[in-house]
Amino acid sequence: MPVQPMKAIAAVAATHPGIITPAPVFASGVVTGLFWLAMALTGAVSWLAALTARPVVRGIVLGLGLSFILEGATFMQRGPLIALPGLLLTFGLLGRPRVPAMLALLGYGAVMALSLDRMLLHDLSELAPVLRLPAIRVPPLSWNDVVTGTLVLAVPQAALTLGNAILATAVEHNALFPQRRVSVRLLAFDHGVMNLVAAPLGGVPMCRGAGGMAGHVRFGARTGGALVILGIVLLVGALLFPDSVVTLFRLFPLPVLGVVLFFGGIELAVSVNGEPYSRAERTVLVVTAGLALWNMGVAYLAGLLLHHAAQRGFVRL
Repeated sequence: MPVQPMKAIAAVAATHPGIITPAPVFASGVVTGLFWLAMALTGAVSWLAALTARPVVRGIVLGLGLSFILEGATFMQRGPLIALPGLLLTFGLLGRPRVPAMLALLGYGAVMALSLDRMLLHDLSELAPVLRLPAIRVPPLSWNDVVTGTLVLAVPQAALTLGNAILATAVEHNALFPQRRVSVRLLAFDHGVMNLVAAPLGGVPMCRGAGGMAGHVRFGARTGGALVILGIVLLVGALLFPDSVVTLFRLFPLPVLGVVLFFGGIELAVSVNGEPYSRAERTVLVVTAGLALWNMGVAYLAGLLLHHAAQRGFVRL
């Protein structure tokens, strides 16, 4: 399964650099890891999954897909003359399994980046591999750092992680790979161990994601080998080119990234189709999806409340 930074934590850290230092980020990773480990070991996450109605989960998936489409369209607007050929290339290759659309799109993006950025080729020619191993470093923590990491970073992320990284990812994975089903309890345990191991190495809080999985599969990934290849590439980049990552990222223009997000969003959104729902369930699904465009955690809680209110006759949908 793909791995990605926890969006709520990353957004707060990126927009408040003077307040959110490495210490609160470290604290949020440890708190997040302990929380999901406890949720897995006690079985509480399985109880929450059973409580969560399928229209709510599908609404989160639909909302996530639509948010990817909108974000991709925003990125493509920054360079429509770059994005349009990328769109046509991807549409033409998605039905040809022997020609990976992602590799072709990466190649196209690199060519466009080199043609538009005159200094990029010079900067790439000066790259030199330098081995740098990760070091275990625990930043000095104050009580204020722990409180900030817990209340400002970890707690707002919890509902988002439950909805997208655990419930929606389990549903998406089991639909794509029914012969290798995973449980929400296993995913919660995975989140706990992953963050407890990563935090002392300087890693930011990480999670799984239904959107990342849909994007990988849409662009040709069919087995875990695709993630092994990606992991090797990332390890080589981190260990041998730690100071050159920004230069390497310049090979992938934002409009081309928008194409990737656009098709990943389509893959997620269309996966919701085909299930029989009553009018009330469709209403819950649409409300959840609409709120998910704003905030995934709020969407999950609102969809859950609306579903159970309708089930008990408090509201008529």
